[in-house]
Amino acid sequence: MTPLDLALVNGRVRTLDPDNPAATALGIAGGTLAVVGSDADVRAAAGPATEVIDLAGAAAVPGLIDSHIHPFMGADAARGVDLMSASTLEEVRRRVAAERARCAPHEWVLGYGLDYNAFAATGIAGELLAEAAGGGPALLTFVDMHTGLATPRALELAGVAGARAFEEHAEVVVDGAGRPTGELRESAAIDLVRAAIPEQTAAERYRLYADALRAYAAAGLTGLHAMDGDLETLELLRELESRGDLATRIVTPFWLSPDSTDAQWEAFAAARDEHGRRWRAGVAKFFIDGVIDSGTGWLFAPDSEGEGLAPFWPDPARYRAGVRFFAERGFQCVTHACGDRAVHEALEAYREAGAAPGVRHRIEHIETIQPDDLPRFAAEGVIASMQVQHMMELDPDRADNWSRRLGADRCDRAFRTRDLLDSGAHVALGSDWPVARFDPREGLAATRLRRRPGAPERRPYDDQALSAIDALLGYTRAAAAAVGDGERLGMLRAGMLADVTVLAQDPVDCPADELVDVPVRLTVVDGEVVFDGGLR
Repeated sequence: MTPLDLALVNGRVRTLDPDNPAATALGIAGGTLAVVGSDADVRAAAGPATEVIDLAGAAAVPGLIDSHIHPFMGADAARGVDLMSASTLEEVRRRVAAERARCAPHEWVLGYGLDYNAFAATGIAGELLAEAAGGGPALLTFVDMHTGLATPRALELAGVAGARAFEEHAEVVVDGAGRPTGELRESAAIDLVRAAIPEQTAAERYRLYADALRAYAAAGLTGLHAMDGDLETLELLRELESRGDLATRIVTPFWLSPDSTDAQWEAFAAARDEHGRRWRAGVAKFFIDGVIDSGTGWLFAPDSEGEGLAPFWPDPARYRAGVRFFAERGFQCVTHACGDRAVHEALEAYREAGAAPGVRHRIEHIETIQPDDLPRFAAEGVIASMQVQHMMELDPDRADNWSRRLGADRCDRAFRTRDLLDSGAHVALGSDWPVARFDPREGLAATRLRRRPGAPERRPYDDQALSAIDALLGYTRAAAAAVGDGERLGMLRAGMLADVTVLAQDPVDCPADELVDVPVRLTVVDGEVVFDGGLR
């Protein structure tokens, strides 16, 4: 046997391997798990050059994988002020004013994580934050990243003076006189204002991305299913890997929008098999709707505001053609679908297009679903990729914007993780960062609790909670298998790739409300320690 490069001993190893569920030590050679067994087994395989790390009783599990994250867009979007916990307009204004004071006079005020409920009494308007922003330009994004809010000065600098027409279902919201309110629905509208923000240098952008990857690793993540990408993303991944800064594995898709041309489709198809040691392409990502909170989620029946009846792709036939084009060329197709009509249409498109041998298509979010469509996931081999953190702020009395828009009947069909899993569906879990925080400990806890950890009074939908072991499987074995990596990742078994997350406590045994505070002790990717929480 080749001498080990790395030995992790004196731990509690939860392998998720049915044939060998527990161990105390792991031996790694050449980026692969060589020994999974006792301390004696691993020490016997070690050589003089082997690095031995004493886990001191910490718990090792297969490397945690986020099945839906925007690693680079998230890094860009999470610049500026964090508004995720600002639930009132007054608190939003206070934080924006503090950010304005921190910024240089010429800088834009940026922020992310706005709560729709903070504007319940006033409506959404950039003028409400103009004074807090010092009269200067500010662009803030809502928590779902599908809506932006621009101050009057930001609109002026961007040259946005009225409504615009878009290829996709997007909108510059205007008042009765045709003046923009500052509310920008969907990316095409938000990008009008983003284009006016001074760009970072290439060096600044690279460092931002490299630091973000290190932050994901520090939270215990070893793999990411990135949900936005293009041909330039492949060049970024090549550079990150060549410079030793690719701290996680990444599966990156090509993002298809309604205005994508046939020539772009062909260029993406030609790059299907591009890959490095820790990254690869081969996935096509579509949006068939927007989000419930802004009325852009596609529903069978209108929401309480009379919205929700339009798809993101004005011509759904073009979406189906795109799915068919990429499916026929061996891609895994991934579709963002929040509303019940969107989920149905994605299932229909997949059934019509078929899939290459060994490829299973995915639907992301699935916030509400028609009863007849739920069993189709298992029956038709479609993966359910879900992010339960999205519902952490829902009110038990359903007075929040999301619940009010959907109404009681559709709320009863919200985020049906348990029903989908029990039906035999393949359920993978993730965060959707920057929509929710990327920390997998929060994701694991929220999936078990169906509410924010540490807030026992918020218990609106706990009938769909997953067990601790099912939650962990959703971040490990199910996540790996969701992109065809089930034979090499997701378990700790000799011969599989050496991706390991070490926590101070076993995430299965730890009470869910305490899980977010459990320290990450070590993160190992490809046999390399990419984060050390004090064990070395």
